[in-house]
Amino acid sequence: MDPIRIAIAGVGNCASSLLQGIEYYRQTPEAEAFGLMHFDLAGHRPFDIRPVAAFDVDTRKVGKPLHEAAFAPPNCTATILPELPDYGVSVHMGELLDGVAPHMKDYPPERSFVANDRAACDVEAVLRESGAEILICYLPVGSEEAVRFYAECCLNTGVSLINCVPVFIVSDPAWEKRFRDRGIPVVGDDIKSQVGATIVHRNLVRLFQDRGVELKRTYQLNTGGNTDFLNMKAQNRLVSKKRSKTEAVQSQLDVRLKDQDIHIGPSDYVPWQDDNKVCFIRMEGVGFAGIPLHLELRLSVEDSPNSGGVVVDAIRFCKLARTRGDAGALLPVSAYTMKHPPVQRAQGLAPAERGFSPKNWGKNPDSRLKSAPFNAPRGGTCVPPDDVAPAWIFSRHAGFPVAGRPHPHNIIRRPGRVPDSRTASVGIHGGGGRALPCR
Repeated sequence: MDPIRIAIAGVGNCASSLLQGIEYYRQTPEAEAFGLMHFDLAGHRPFDIRPVAAFDVDTRKVGKPLHEAAFAPPNCTATILPELPDYGVSVHMGELLDGVAPHMKDYPPERSFVANDRAACDVEAVLRESGAEILICYLPVGSEEAVRFYAECCLNTGVSLINCVPVFIVSDPAWEKRFRDRGIPVVGDDIKSQVGATIVHRNLVRLFQDRGVELKRTYQLNTGGNTDFLNMKAQNRLVSKKRSKTEAVQSQLDVRLKDQDIHIGPSDYVPWQDDNKVCFIRMEGVGFAGIPLHLELRLSVEDSPNSGGVVVDAIRFCKLARTRGDAGALLPVSAYTMKHPPVQRAQGLAPAERGFSPKNWGKNPDSRLKSAPFNAPRGGTCVPPDDVAPAWIFSRHAGFPVAGRPHPHNIIRRPGRVPDSRTASVGIHGGGGRALPCR
């Protein structure tokens, strides 16, 4: 299988974990390769991903070989492997713009960013010369101008964007249309973790609803000690982050909570935690006969590796979309991997996802696959091959109705309510089925 050529904007903890993880799975037999949602995705394995370009603005990384820069301060994530192979890639000076918050200079350099003063490279030229197919955006939260700059570079070079940060590009209709018009597939926005605060909170909210418990109020508080949490001490950089995390949870509710009854977001920076993120969730509801029900949960994870496997899947899905000629936002893939996709879908589709094992998908594309693009337009008929993938992967609408035998967990019914694309997400599970026209 040809390598998937990626560029990375922001060689921080997440990029370091991604690169180390790719090498870890290269050295691990498939039978022992736990920790991935899919080891083999249509013939693409994690170690088929190859970095060919990288950009950063920190003086300790710019000009350094990528395999060394991945371990440079202020990176503090867990060490998966003591060293990385020499990729033959040096880190280029990117555009600074608003990538470094002013308050970062008030903290010790080993904990914060140290901006390089050299001139930025020609990012578009680097993308073209490197042959990059996909740019992974790992810039700091709140880097609105910088993320838009890299998105523009992708548009001008035909490179796909996987936007892992809460700056709304793929979920912005105007930006999405520009990528679609240029024939470029994109995935975004704001990467989910494998088992993180958002995915756990979403599932618990869905559980309350499915078990008939009325959720009255909830909060999610998070602490950590990496540069992400230090960066987010600036409240003006948190607007999109709070919106992204809050909408990810609200999207699971048939009736939204009032703003004062839901609070989700980073709470404080605790330096000694390093890349350890601790999440506290509280949910207050009303159960049988109006009796109160309270749930409290504490989750502790290594923050950056927790999203690595999700990014590995997003990269491979995006590569498949490029091979197939799809364009614009890959809606189901974005809903599967991102907190703030263009279209949210019910968390109840998870059982179908767990059954998704498309080992032969994409090896011999035929008319069946071409008739069922990732992002089939509204009004199009989505007819996925029954042995290839769950139906939701192929629909431009993440929750399109399907005729056939649905998995019982993939349909959410509420008495007296008309299902819509959020509350009636139906997938094919097993045997034959026919996809109806997408709404």
